[in-house]
Amino acid sequence: IRTLTENRYKLNEGKTKQIFELVDEPGHVLVQSKDQITAGNAVRKDQMEGKAAIANRTTSCVFKLLQEAGIKTAFVRQQSETAFVAAHCEMIPIEWVCRRVATGSFLKRNPGVKEGYRFSPLKMEMFFKDDANNDPQWSEEQLLETKFSLAGLNIGRCEVDIMNRSTVAIFEVLERAWATQNCTLVDMKIEFGVNVHTKEIVLADVIDNDSWRLWPAGDRSQQKDKQVYRDLKEVTTEAMQMVKKNFEWVSERVKLLLEPKACGRVVVLMGSTSDLAHCEKIRKACGSYGIHCVLRVTSAHKGPDETLRIKAEYEGDGVPTVFVAVAGRSNGLGPVMSGNTAYPVINCPPITPDWGAQDIWSSLRMPSGLGCSTVLSPDAAAQFAAQIFGLSDHLVWSKLRASMLNTWVSLKQADKKLQACSL
Repeated sequence: IRTLTENRYKLNEGKTKQIFELVDEPGHVLVQSKDQITAGNAVRKDQMEGKAAIANRTTSCVFKLLQEAGIKTAFVRQQSETAFVAAHCEMIPIEWVCRRVATGSFLKRNPGVKEGYRFSPLKMEMFFKDDANNDPQWSEEQLLETKFSLAGLNIGRCEVDIMNRSTVAIFEVLERAWATQNCTLVDMKIEFGVNVHTKEIVLADVIDNDSWRLWPAGDRSQQKDKQVYRDLKEVTTEAMQMVKKNFEWVSERVKLLLEPKACGRVVVLMGSTSDLAHCEKIRKACGSYGIHCVLRVTSAHKGPDETLRIKAEYEGDGVPTVFVAVAGRSNGLGPVMSGNTAYPVINCPPITPDWGAQDIWSSLRMPSGLGCSTVLSPDAAAQFAAQIFGLSDHLVWSKLRASMLNTWVSLKQADKKLQACSL
C-alpha cells in the first residue's frame, strides 16, 4: 500500500536517498538525499549533518555540466537544497566503474599491479548491485545472459555497448573538467536507467562525492572523496568534521566546473554578401558549441588594406580568435590572412558546380609559409574551430566529446533497427 504524502508517493529508499513519485508531474520523480554516509555496504554508517545538501549540490552541478555538454541524463532540475527532480526510470542494476588510475579494490583483485598504474585506454568494470553478496563483479557475458528487461526495453548487446561507450565519455568529460581545478579524477562509478516514457537508456541515479575518487594535484594523500571516511580507523567527532570539510570543498569546487576557462571567438570574413547564407551556417554551428561568432565583409583582392585593418582589430583585444575565410571564385582572403596573422585561419569556400573544381585550388595550393587549412562544409569548419578552442576550454571540448558519443549511439541504434526489420 503506497502512502500519499505532499502530493508524492515513496517508490524506494536506499542508504543515502529516497525516491518519490510526483503526482503533479507524471513521469517524474523526486530524489531526496539523506544526511547518512555509509561504507562497505553500510557495515559502517553515520549521520553527517548537512550531507544531504552537500550531495544534492554536487550531483546537480555534475548533471548540469553533462547535460549542457549533450549527454543524455535523467536529471531535470534542482528542486530544493536537498532534492532534485528527475525523469522516472527503471534502474539497470549494474554499477559501471571506470578507472584511470589503479587503486582500491582493483589492486586486491589484481595482485602485482602497483598503485598508480595509469590506464590508457580507460579500464572498465561492472558490478551487479546485490548487497547480500557484496556487489559481485560481472562480465559482459553474465550481463547479456541475464536478459534484463526494463520499462519494456530488453538489455542486449546494443544496450550494453551503449552503456559501456557512454561511461567512457562521461568519465572523460568529468576528468577534463576536474583537470581545470588541478584535480585528478582517479575512478568513478555510475548507473543507468531506462526512461519509462522514451524507453531510452540515460545516465541516472546520482554522481556526488560518494561516486568517485578525487586527488588534488594527483596526490592521494590529499584525497577529498568518501575514501577518507572509508579509511577512518575510528569514527570521532573530529574525524567526521574533517570528512564533512572535504565534501564541502568538493561541492564548492564543482560549481567552478560550469565556468568556461577561456572565451574564444570565430571571425568569419566573407568576400561579399552573396556568401551570407553559407556564413550563417557557420555561425549557427558555432553557437551549438557555445562559441561567439562574428560575420564581416571584406575582399583581399579589392580592399587588402581594409582586410588587414579588420584583422588587426581582432588581434588587438587579446581574445583567442580563429578566422574563417569564405570567398568564392579565387580565394584571396584565406592566403592573405594566413600570411599576415599568427592566429589559425580556416578556408571554407562556397563551392559552385560550374567552376568549383578549378576554384578550389586557390584554397589548397599555397605559397610556402602559409598554414591555412581548407574545410568545405560550414558545419565542419565550425567543428574544426571548436576543436582548436577545446584544447583550452573544457566546456567546448565536452560538447565535442558528447557529439561523438551521440553520433556513435545513433549509428548503433540505426543498425539494431535495420537488423530487426531484416528479421
